[in-house]
Amino acid sequence: MQGVDLEAVRAFVAVAETTQFQSAARKLGISQQAVSKRIAVLERDLGLRLFARSPRGALLTLDGQALLPRARELLRAEARALAAIRPDARALRVDVINVRSGPARLLRDFHRAHPDVPLEVLTIFDAPTALDAVRTGSIDATFRAAPLPGMPLPRGLVGMRVMDEALILVLGPRHALASRESVRPAELADYPIWMPSLVAGTEWAIYYAELSRALGISIDASGPNFGSEEMFTAIARSSTLATFMGAHTRPASLSSFDLRLATLHEPTPAYPHSLIWHQDNTHAALALLRTHADANACRASKDETWTPA
Repeated sequence: MQGVDLEAVRAFVAVAETTQFQSAARKLGISQQAVSKRIAVLERDLGLRLFARSPRGALLTLDGQALLPRARELLRAEARALAAIRPDARALRVDVINVRSGPARLLRDFHRAHPDVPLEVLTIFDAPTALDAVRTGSIDATFRAAPLPGMPLPRGLVGMRVMDEALILVLGPRHALASRESVRPAELADYPIWMPSLVAGTEWAIYYAELSRALGISIDASGPNFGSEEMFTAIARSSTLATFMGAHTRPASLSSFDLRLATLHEPTPAYPHSLIWHQDNTHAALALLRTHADANACRASKDETWTPA
């Protein structure tokens, strides 16, 4: 039945079920003449006679009887297709950058609170790609540190700050500050913060460039990035290297290394995660996620915390 007019198929099923062109017209909300024309088009397209006129009404021919179950299935397939593309009928698609991030933890809590909501979790590497996916409707929302200097939100996108994730200092046992439970950023002027994972143009690179300028901390992004395990190995052996990590982010391998963790204060640098969505997105589950994120938001005091202006 490829290429068949679905409105003609709908008219055919309505006449078959009511046995009357006039009754079918009332059921479809169109004129009897329109029903007759649609049936005529269908018969012409198929090269079949579908109804026989009788005192009892329009009765199906043998070809019409053979067509009826297939026509009904075609209309059911149409209904399923339309339901699948309605926002509330599909899974909510959310980007969290990586599954061990603070926002991923918030999203897991949302899933536990609403286990009946279909959820698809994505990890998109860079903010421009993620924001464009939200803009075009490829995903429903993303957790990003945006807007940032030089990285405004595209038109139509809105955001809500949901988590100011405090940074903690990660250093080895030979480091001069290894015995400290807390450190002031000003004390790090003589110690490089090694972050080989920084990629130019990413939102975290922009964030740490702002942090370096504002707090006078030297960020060293040199060297190849062989992953967190290689970085932790080098830091554990070094008397000078240290790195930053989000307080809600815990790489799986962290406990395997002899490392020390220290909080930062006066001020506490925090990474500003926002939930970002398109203002025209009507997915009901997105509204639930926004409510959950707002109710469980972790926003730091401006007097004690540093985030980019």
